[in-house]
Amino acid sequence: MINLVEKADAAKSRNLLELVERMLVYKFSSYSRQELEAMFGLTEWQQTRFYQEIEEETKLKTELETKLKTIPRLLNEGLTVEQIARIFELDIEVVKTCNQTAK
Repeated sequence: MINLVEKADAAKSRNLLELVERMLVYKFSSYSRQELEAMFGLTEWQQTRFYQEIEEETKLKTELETKLKTIPRLLNEGLTVEQIARIFELDIEVVKTCNQTAK
C-alpha cells in the first residue's frame, strides 16, 4: 500500500490516503476520533473528504430536526402551513405531515 502511495501523483495519493483513513475508521469504529488520530497520526483529519462529508450530513440532519421540532410551535402561534414552508424552505407536504404527527 505504501508503494502505491509513493508512486501515485498528488491527487491519486490523496485519494489513496483517504481510502486508508476510511478503512481505519471502519475497522476501529469503537475508537474515538482522538484515539484514532493518536494511533495513526491522522493530523489532517478534518481536511479529509470523509470527515467533511460526515460533518455536512450531521449539520443538515440537525438543521432539519430543529425545523421539524419548531413547526408545531409555529402552528400554535398562528402561522399557516404555507408560511412555515416558505420560511423553512420545506415542501408544504413536509410541514403538513409534521403537523399531523405532532397531534
